[in-house]
Parts: sequence; structure tokens; C-alpha cells
Amino acid sequence: MTPGSNLPLNTVRVTVDVAAPVRLDVSGLLLAADGKVRSDADFIFYNQPTGPGVSHRSGGGSTPDSITVDTGAVPPGIERIVVTASPDAAGQTFQGIEPTATVRDAVGGAVIATFTPPQLGAETALVVVEVYLRGGVWKVRAVGQGYADGLAGIATDFGVSVDEEPTPAAAAPAAPPAPPAPPAAPPTQYPPSPWLGGSTPTPAAPAPAQAWGAPTPTPAPAAPPAAAPGAGKINLDKGRVNLQKNQTVSLVKGGRPLLSQVKMGLGWEPAFRGRDIDLDASVIAYGPQRNHIDSCYFGKLSILNGAVKHSGDNLTGEGSGDDEVIVVDLGRLPAEATGLVFTVNSFSGQKFSEVAKAYCRLIDAASGEELVRFDLTGAEPQTGVMMAKLIKQFSGEWEMTAIGDFVKSRTVRGMVKPASQAL
Repeated sequence: MTPGSNLPLNTVRVTVDVAAPVRLDVSGLLLAADGKVRSDADFIFYNQPTGPGVSHRSGGGSTPDSITVDTGAVPPGIERIVVTASPDAAGQTFQGIEPTATVRDAVGGAVIATFTPPQLGAETALVVVEVYLRGGVWKVRAVGQGYADGLAGIATDFGVSVDEEPTPAAAAPAAPPAPPAPPAAPPTQYPPSPWLGGSTPTPAAPAPAQAWGAPTPTPAPAAPPAAAPGAGKINLDKGRVNLQKNQTVSLVKGGRPLLSQVKMGLGWEPAFRGRDIDLDASVIAYGPQRNHIDSCYFGKLSILNGAVKHSGDNLTGEGSGDDEVIVVDLGRLPAEATGLVFTVNSFSGQKFSEVAKAYCRLIDAASGEELVRFDLTGAEPQTGVMMAKLIKQFSGEWEMTAIGDFVKSRTVRGMVKPASQAL
């Protein structure tokens, strides 16, 4: 299997062995529709080896650890079981010790599929594969999502309490993204555009820095966005809007904010014919203090109670039209979700200098009308790009800004911090 690929299961009980040149800790997590465990009892590992429909078997160091899933015994409401792995030695990465997951029929032992995540480096934990329910059919998907903060990072992402377990290496990443304590001022203190200094030519530049809890309440942090081109506010009244980098459009038509369902279509083509380009489109949701709420990507196709949904992974980029689509119901987004950043990553490590015609476009889901388009004209030899952001204004309307900034990251997890800084 390759990252993102999936197969239907023709057996009720499957076992996933995860082997590597070193001893691994293998775990399983039962996830509900919101992508979280219902309680810590849904975290199955060596100290808690059994759960509803899922069990852990330790190989004792001589054979691989494994997770067995009995799909017939999985409780209603559980839609995914993710199988994770991390090196047993504290702080060891997967560099040079890529694991292989073997999915077998738990009864007869027949091999269903194998998967080895490619090009691993600083990752100290992985979501290797997942067994998931789609349309009444259980399937297995190759994931290979890496984490640099160990098993604690995975557990935290999926809602498991890790009060005592994280090692110093696992706990360290939590410090950098934590902003200073925000002020106690209520949201009504925010200016009309708390994140986009360039979208409204108001003199209240210091306010966004203060709202974000910036170290010093000076106007300097707000200066770069204020200087962005396209400061004049554009709306949708004159039809489709073609954005250039850093330009902003207000999603208002006929004097009314657009609060219906929209689609963000993202597409790309290989720069060199004959070579497949496996890119992954994602959207990262943030709160008003740039706090990360959740991420929607090929391994987590629905977030925010279904207000944001992903179409699934495209493994080649070939063909006309959008390669991946993310549907956003603006009217159903929870109040705390005030910013969405749309990103594209190359998990396989191919650089964007090998990509042609990358673009994103916002579409009215009801009419199919293309509202806004941004064509990525430049390319850098990086593995991630922030394409665009949607920001909710104090007035209730949404604004879309073209970003087009490249970063070094093969996964959506590595985009969380740079995307928050781009808000």
C-alpha cells in the first residue's frame, strides 16, 4: 500500500503487526465521528491490552507487537481504529528504522496488505494504518502520519489524557506554540478585522497584537499585514474574483455576508509528464487567539461536527478539475472557529518545484459558481505551501486572503504553527 490508499476488508477480524529493526510500542485508539476517543478506556496499549472490539498483543521483543480489531464487536459510534507505533527507546526517531505494518486475517493468518511509511526522519511516533467504517463497509487505509513529540503527541491529538506519561522530549513541543495569556477583554473589544490588518485601512493597527497577547503592545507586529497589497476591500458583487498573493476578498454579495456551504477546490499537475505527484490538501481550524482547534485531512475527513469535510486523498494529481475538495458550511461553523487555513503538503517528499498549475478556488456549493480563484504562480523547493485563509470578521462576514507561502513540512501537523503565524 501507499500513503492514503485503502482496501475493503473481506474478514470480520483483522490483526495489524508492526515490525521494525528495533522494538516498538504499538497501540490502538478507538475514535468516534469527531476523531476523538470517548474516554481513556478507548486507548489500547501494553498497560491496557483489551477494549471493546480491540486488543493488544505484546511480542515481548522477539516478535512484533500487534493490534487485533474485531469489527463485529466494535461499539456503535466508533468509526475508526488507528494503529500507532513508537520506538521503545526514549527519544529515538524512525530515521533509518522504517516500520512495516502487515494486515492479516486474524483467523487464518492470510496477509491482506503491507505498508511501509516512506522517507521518515525526526518522527518519534506514527499513525501507521487505520481500520475504518465507510458506507457500512470496513476498510483499511495506509496513513503514515508522523509526530515529533512521541506517543503523547498522538494521544493528545485524539483526546487521551496524558497527565503523567509524557517524557521531556514529548512535552517539549508544547511550549513554543503557547502564546502569552490573552487579555481578559471580551470579543467586543476587537476591531472589525482582528486578523487582517490589510483588509480594512483603519488606524487601529495595535489592536490585533494586543488581542493576540503579543509580548509588547506596540504597532510593530501588525505592520506587515497592513502593508500587504490589495488593501482595498473587494467583494463578490462583480462576479468571480481572481486574487494575487496577499490580496483579500470579502465574501459579501448584494450587501449580505455569504454564510452558505462553499467548496475549496485545490488542484495541481506534475511539472514533468510521466511522474505522479502525491499531494495532500488540508484545512486547519483556529480560534480567536490563534489557538489550534482541529485539522481536516485525508486521515480525518470530517471535523467541527461535520461543518468541514474532506473529499479524500488524490494520489497522482493527474486529470482535469480539482484534485481534492474541502467543503465548508460557513453557517454551521462553531463560534470558536474564526479562522481556517488551507494547506497542501507533499508527504512523499516531492518539492513544489516539481508541481505545475497549483491553484485553489472557492465555489458556491449550491450553484457550482466559482467565486474566488488564486493561481500559485511561483514555486519553491519545499514540501508544504499555505494556499489561502478564511477569516471571520467581527461583523460576521468572512474574508478570503491568498497566501502562497512555502514551508518545509510534509504533513499537516507540521503546518499548524506556521499557519497560525499567517493568520
